[in-house]
Amino acid sequence: MLIPLTRKTFETLVPAVATGPQYIYCWGKFPALLLRLLISIGGVTVILLLGSLLGEGFGFIRFLLGIVTGLYWLWGPVFWASLKNIEFRKYAYSGFWQGDVIDAFVTEELIGKEETVNERGELVIVENRERRFNLVVGDETGFTSRLQVPLKRDYQAIAIGDAAEMVVMSNRGDLGRINKTSDIYVPNHNLWVSDYPLLLRETFVEVSHQLNGQDRDAQDRDERYRSNRFESERDLQSRERYEDRDRGGAIELSRRSRRRSRNRPSTNW
Repeated sequence: MLIPLTRKTFETLVPAVATGPQYIYCWGKFPALLLRLLISIGGVTVILLLGSLLGEGFGFIRFLLGIVTGLYWLWGPVFWASLKNIEFRKYAYSGFWQGDVIDAFVTEELIGKEETVNERGELVIVENRERRFNLVVGDETGFTSRLQVPLKRDYQAIAIGDAAEMVVMSNRGDLGRINKTSDIYVPNHNLWVSDYPLLLRETFVEVSHQLNGQDRDAQDRDERYRSNRFESERDLQSRERYEDRDRGGAIELSRRSRRRSRNRPSTNW
């Protein structure tokens, strides 16, 4: 099932400014924080040096730039998460997609390499690998999509055949070509499969309930329409048979009346 979404609904699901979970995601681990701190310190140092060269005339600008640069370690995740959101929001059309889980499996992926020196002084390249969870979803039209995310214990509950929902993005109004997909929601287990938490999850669940409710109402209306049409056709056929029988009986009755009239003795003297 693929239902187009209005632009307003899509922008509600994918906000322009970073949300709390997106900020936490982009905060990263300690190396990422350390890098932002170094950038902040280096930026403030450069601004102080430029301020000393330019003189006191740019004091306010230097102070403002110093504050912004010095706090980069804090607001940096907001900036990078917002850029990710803008990358998804640039697509003109979107839709609510519902299908099934086709496959779910675990792989080991290379996430980086490190160069170290062993005990004999030889350069050794160490590969850093991570176990990743792969979820493949599809629908009756033949469309399939694969999402690879860090492995979590909760994903063990997902089974082939479970329902799967997500938002798809495209530059075509008929959504004939899908360019991007969001994180995946598995309603059977109230479980999200995602790396970057793109969607506002509570809002998405509300949209899902609303659209699924409308779909069920449409199916009920179709079933009632087909049932009423069948009953009407059956009543019409019964009525036609009844009317034909009545017309035949009337014709037969009139014929009998004429025969009796001809056989009756004349009353004229």
